[in-house]
Amino acid sequence: MTDSGGRVALVTGAGNGIGRAIAEKLARQGYRVAVNDLRAEAAAEVVSGIEGAGGRATAAPGDVSEPDDVAGIVRSAEEVFGPIEVLVNNAGFLQQKPFVELTFEDFQRMVAVHLGGTFLCTSAVLPAMLERGSGVVINVASQLGQIGGVELSHYSAAKAGIIGLTKSIAREVSKGGVRVNAVAPGPINTELVLGLSEDWRNTKAAELPLGRFGEPEEVAETVAFLASDAASLYVGQTLGPNSGDVML
Repeated sequence: MTDSGGRVALVTGAGNGIGRAIAEKLARQGYRVAVNDLRAEAAAEVVSGIEGAGGRATAAPGDVSEPDDVAGIVRSAEEVFGPIEVLVNNAGFLQQKPFVELTFEDFQRMVAVHLGGTFLCTSAVLPAMLERGSGVVINVASQLGQIGGVELSHYSAAKAGIIGLTKSIAREVSKGGVRVNAVAPGPINTELVLGLSEDWRNTKAAELPLGRFGEPEEVAETVAFLASDAASLYVGQTLGPNSGDVML
């Protein structure tokens, strides 16, 4: 059972990994899901899987770091399903590199996709949410935005920015009926994390109280909760499905 009421959700970066698990979870709960990914074919594949399981979904491909693309993503989603009621800002990527080897271009791209994409997508849907007096925005950050990460300084900085942005927007819009929260997963078994070095993954796993990395579906459960009416008192919070890596 779910209280989704057939609401419309846009999930960015949903072609695989955590984003895909979120899109599939929301679809199973009755949401009509717009699936965004930079790769149109990946978005279409997720849509096909959701529809094959009896859910409703549409592909909304595009680059969340590009303002024109974001306008097109939102427009294509709303042409099919109507106004976006739940936005999940999940799009992102990983790049492992020591800080002394980072270029400014590396840093700019990381911030543009993670933090810039969160800004652009939220800016695109928030005015209409406020006009309606309801809406949910969930930003996918990372526990590395809370504690930092070795050879992931630009990623950590971008994710820390998302946490700060989440709190600030929440303080501005909560009285207008829009709930804004974040999820800060720990290391999750996705293609991105499995692409990091084996030494990094082994060292990180040894640090975790739970002793293992999480699965995308475990993060999706947290997002689904925040999207639901059961999370009505959650405002500007950062929930941490992180295997105990950060304890607050």
